[in-house]
Amino acid sequence: MAQPLTLVAATLASARREITFLRGSRWDAAQITWIPWGILLLLMVVFSHTVLRDVPIAVVDHDQSPASRSLVRMLNAAPGVYVRATPADLSRAWPMVRRVEVYAVVYIPRDASREAGRGQTATAIAYYNASYMTTGQAAFREISAVVQANNAELSLGREMFLHGRGGVRAEPVRVQSKVLFNPERSYEHFLQSLLFPAVLELAFCLAVVGAFGRELRDGTAPAWLDASGGRFIAAIAGKLLPYLSLFMIYGALALLWVGGLRSGAVAGSFAMLLTGYAGMYLAYAAIGSLLIGATRSMATALSLTGIYAGVAMAFSGGTFPTIEGPLFTQIWSRLMPFTAYVQLQMQQLDVGAPWRDSLWPLATLGLFMLIGGGLGLRLYARALHDPGSWGRR
Repeated sequence: MAQPLTLVAATLASARREITFLRGSRWDAAQITWIPWGILLLLMVVFSHTVLRDVPIAVVDHDQSPASRSLVRMLNAAPGVYVRATPADLSRAWPMVRRVEVYAVVYIPRDASREAGRGQTATAIAYYNASYMTTGQAAFREISAVVQANNAELSLGREMFLHGRGGVRAEPVRVQSKVLFNPERSYEHFLQSLLFPAVLELAFCLAVVGAFGRELRDGTAPAWLDASGGRFIAAIAGKLLPYLSLFMIYGALALLWVGGLRSGAVAGSFAMLLTGYAGMYLAYAAIGSLLIGATRSMATALSLTGIYAGVAMAFSGGTFPTIEGPLFTQIWSRLMPFTAYVQLQMQQLDVGAPWRDSLWPLATLGLFMLIGGGLGLRLYARALHDPGSWGRR
């Protein structure tokens, strides 16, 4: 009589069975190899420019004074924008905005320099295209910085003219802004640090749900459990092992690219970031088991997975703010493991927070594993032992 398999042997037997299947299925192997890496390489190329530079703007100068011309020259010399056109009036500038030839228009009213010379407040109006929010706000931010620098020069010159060098007084209050964490305002770093884990978690979740669902669809559940010595937990762990190992390598390489090769260094703990990746993967595997166990249909579970995992980045708070958002948005954001991972990644990749500060998002990922996995594995185990669940698409 054959000896029953130990837990380790049963797990390895299940892993070998899954690897054998992947070797014989080019499409399933492609889903976890060259397809996700092809997407990541495309993202590397698309977002290869680190900082947004030379955003085209237009300047309408009705003042036509030495001061206004100096402001135009300063705008043109700024690294973030360049003056593409100087139309005679606003009616000629708006068509350029509509054709997306410029992303902002600076209007200098008539007699602006004269008002400033009298000690009054002159107004230069900056219009920016909020339809292209990131580009428009970048242009507006650069325009504001140039105008403030020009104001400082004009104020100093006026004080020296009126009171002499000895009469120049310091400003009572002055704001000096400094950017924390990503001081270069690198869009490459910002977007890739979110897109890479989003692509990987979606590919991992689809692969795992497909692997679980395939046993039901093909009616191979009894053979799978027999190969694992009848140990359900070992069968699950062995099936996950090849995917988890492979995607952990992907996660480590993604972190090396975003946090090392392109940004210089990881500010916090690289080990904590890898732990976060593992927690995120396992949390999505737990949710995957819940979806396939509840639907008992591979096609339906994959569709739901695409909806659930595919929108994770949009609701994570990393791109669009969820603070004070609608109640549905806040609840949906917290029902996704990716939100907890993004919090951990921000703390460890950029901020350099102590590892203890990241225990809460890790605990959140653990909660997904505990609740989602506990319920999901129970439902999935029932489906595996129910012949009525086999053969469904």
